[in-house]
Amino acid sequence: MKDTKIGFIGLGNVGSKVAFNILKKKYFTLYVYDLNIKSSEKLVSQGAILCKSLKELVNNVTVFITCLPSPKDVKNVILNCLPFIKNNHLWIEMSTTDEEDMKMLSSFLFKQKAQVLEAPITGGQHKAESGNISILVGGSKKNFKRSFPVLSCIGYKILYCGKIGNASTLKVVTNYLASINLLAIGEALMVSKKYGLDLKTVYNGIKISSGNSFVHETESQVILNGSYDVGFTMDLVCKDVGLFNKLTKKFNIPAKISNLMVRTFKNGEKKLGKRSLSTSIIKLLENDCGENLRSKGFPAALIDSNKKKKAIEVNND
Repeated sequence: MKDTKIGFIGLGNVGSKVAFNILKKKYFTLYVYDLNIKSSEKLVSQGAILCKSLKELVNNVTVFITCLPSPKDVKNVILNCLPFIKNNHLWIEMSTTDEEDMKMLSSFLFKQKAQVLEAPITGGQHKAESGNISILVGGSKKNFKRSFPVLSCIGYKILYCGKIGNASTLKVVTNYLASINLLAIGEALMVSKKYGLDLKTVYNGIKISSGNSFVHETESQVILNGSYDVGFTMDLVCKDVGLFNKLTKKFNIPAKISNLMVRTFKNGEKKLGKRSLSTSIIKLLENDCGENLRSKGFPAALIDSNKKKKAIEVNND
């Protein structure tokens, strides 16, 4: 089946950028829906078709994508879409969501002979904008192949993870690791500052060392700038670490770090606000230490200056 009419539900910071990369591929006609109509204005001005309801969107497409803030939002959207789902539909879920909810919602679509893929994206807002973000995919191999032309517009490295639930779980794992790294980087920078090291030298030293990471190369820059702007908010990181913690309890894993992480980010949410930037958790450390972690020459926002790369399937063999 050649899918040319694509629906996109959820036009937030990341979703709008992902949707725009589909729109740029003139082969597809893009239908969009969001509770906040203003979030669709730029896409519509570039040729997307605004839908006034989920019914209108689903009835006009064969593939529809959700990219929403929480498992609750995903569940609400899919339950409202169900009456209009037909056997030619493929739902692609791109949010960071609960694997149990994903399996449950998938079963509803399977009963209607429709198809499902989970395809959470990872790599940051700046790579979502450039189209070079990574995608983790769970579902049947047949649906993976069917979706590849659409996923190729969105991302660069695409990994097939197996059955439904696998990709959702792997995404939660990666977000958990990123969140741990963020807290560790804050403490590492603070030790360096207290010692009297130049923080730009520290940044470069970590970058060329065994302590380097994706989070250091990205989030450290906006910490050192003082904007903290990675386009990701405290409520979202609390949701992500909570999903990981739920998995540790499901498998009876005595995960001391996970419990500490949940408490740390919940405290950040309480003190800084739900919609504060997730990276601003480091502000609490700065306040406690009476220091700021500023250094000249770092950007206020991250930009992927690379051109869109041709999508590749990451080989598991």
